[in-house]
Amino acid sequence: MAKINKRQQEILNFIRLNPDTTNSAILQYLTKNFEDVSRITIVRDLNLLLKEKLINKIGQGRNVSYSEAITNKLLRFFDVEQYFKMGPDERKVAYKNFNFDIFNNLENIFTDQELKSLTILNDEYLFNVEKLSQSSLKKEFERLTIELSWKSSQIEGNTYSLIDTEILIKENKEAPGHKKEEATMILNHKKVLDYILVNQSKFKILKLRDIEDVHQLIVKGLGVETGLRKRAVGITGTSYKPLDNRHKIKESLEEAIKSLNKISDPFSKSFLAILFISYIQPFEDGNKRTARMIANAVLLSHNACPLSFRSIDEADYKKGVILFYEQNSARFFKKLFFEQFEFSVKNYFLT
Repeated sequence: MAKINKRQQEILNFIRLNPDTTNSAILQYLTKNFEDVSRITIVRDLNLLLKEKLINKIGQGRNVSYSEAITNKLLRFFDVEQYFKMGPDERKVAYKNFNFDIFNNLENIFTDQELKSLTILNDEYLFNVEKLSQSSLKKEFERLTIELSWKSSQIEGNTYSLIDTEILIKENKEAPGHKKEEATMILNHKKVLDYILVNQSKFKILKLRDIEDVHQLIVKGLGVETGLRKRAVGITGTSYKPLDNRHKIKESLEEAIKSLNKISDPFSKSFLAILFISYIQPFEDGNKRTARMIANAVLLSHNACPLSFRSIDEADYKKGVILFYEQNSARFFKKLFFEQFEFSVKNYFLT
């Protein structure tokens, strides 16, 4: 992704809030609010933003103006490294509370070229699967299950190693020195994926009950209340506060499901399912685990390759989700999703 400095990010933020703005307006804003800066420096910064295709230039000479170059508000650019140098109380958070308008921006999440690339990758997956014997296919799903259960649990703070996870799933032997709850968390992932594989077709059209069923399986035995939550929850590392009214939680989740079911391609639907369920936080706990499993259920129901998330950096994953909470920007998380889909196709179900 593009790399820009703090001043260039401020210019982009100003253009974002003031479409069709001019050089002089940008210069006046920066000198008034931040630092002494020359017009030449502004021009240099604008040229870099143009080169990175983050802004558009309109007009000629003195009539030149600038606007943000986006096809969808959910794809606004933020320099992740710069953004997370600031703590949760220092960042300029656009949305500290749930934004109900978020469901109005679901078109063009992936460009035509990106969808073409994802489809080509998925065709490779389908070709490989077709050539595998039933026993080999079963072994590959077992391998993906182990690695998905390990990484998804690790994202939530589970300390099992990948080897310990493999022994737990294959031999039902818990690793010494770990809490019982860690083993339960991992085994619950396997139970959910087994459930999804048996019931793939039901996830073509998402339903509230199906999401609740997956959540019930993912938190079983962990002392978590099932069903839509009845109280407020806080999220570590962000000032974003999810809805705290059960009626509003149900309303937003139903709207998310309705919006997702209108999406024709499985990649956008799966990708947004992760973000929407995480954003709404409909349950007392286990929301992001549920989101990852529903995303895989969507992919499998459309004969698309499931994700193990094995190679993802946990910090990047959390940054991507928090950026969506605070700015409603899915751009960085989209990059991670694309990378993980390609990783899964290139590392599982090979002949």
